[in-house]
Amino acid sequence: MSDWIRKRDATAKLLAAALLTAAVLSTVDPFVTAVAIAVELALLPLTGLSARQLWQRGWPLLLSATVVLVFTVLLGARTGPVVGTVAGFDVHEPALGYALRLIAIGLPGFVMFATIDPTDLADSLIAHLKVPPRFAIGALAAFRLVPLLTDEYRLIRLARRARGIDAGWNPVAHLRLAASATFGLLVGAIRRGIRLATAMEARGFDRGQPRTSARETRFGWSDGSVVLAGATLATALILLKFVHT
Repeated sequence: MSDWIRKRDATAKLLAAALLTAAVLSTVDPFVTAVAIAVELALLPLTGLSARQLWQRGWPLLLSATVVLVFTVLLGARTGPVVGTVAGFDVHEPALGYALRLIAIGLPGFVMFATIDPTDLADSLIAHLKVPPRFAIGALAAFRLVPLLTDEYRLIRLARRARGIDAGWNPVAHLRLAASATFGLLVGAIRRGIRLATAMEARGFDRGQPRTSARETRFGWSDGSVVLAGATLATALILLKFVHT
C-alpha cells in the first residue's frame, strides 16, 4: 500500500488533482485550506514518496507561500479577523488564507507529477481523454525535459563562479545574477524545444495520419476510486467552507 497511488492510471490522478485544486481555489478560509493540507499530507504515504523527497522537491512551494504571507501582511489584507502577530505586524485571516491556499493548491500537482511516468501520462491521455497524439507526445517530451532545467541552472551558476562572477553576501547581486541565469536558461530551453520540434517533424509526427499506441492502458475500478476519492474530498471541502462560515 505504500505506493498504491503511484500505480494508478495517470488520467485518474490528473482528474482527482484537478477536482481537489478547484475546491481549494473556491476559498481563502485558512481553516478549510489547513484541513486540505492535512488531508493531502495524510495521503502522502500512499504515494511512495518519503518526507525527504517531499522536502527536496517541495521547498520552493513552501518558500513561495512564505513570501506571499510576508508581502500580504506588509502590503495588504488589512481586513478580517486577526489570527496572530508576527514581529509587531498583525496577521489577518485573509493573509494566512492566501499562503495556505498556495500550499494546498501546489501539493496535489506535486504529488501527481512526482508519481506519474511521462510515457504513462501520454498513453493515458490518448487512450482515455482522447487527446490528439501530437499534443500528448509534445507533452511527453516537455515532461521529460523539465528535470534538465535544474541541472542546467546549476551548471550556469558553476560556470559563472569559475569565471569569477560571484554575488558573495550581496542579496541584490544574487537577485541580479539569478535573473540573468534564468534568462539564459529560458533561451537554452527555447533552442532545445526548436531542435526537438524539428526532429519530431522529420520523423513524421505531423503527417496527419492515425497513430497507434505501443502499450495498452486500462482504466479499472481502482483508478475510478482515485477519481471518486478526489471528488469526495473536493465536495467535503466545499461543504466545510459553508459550514465554517
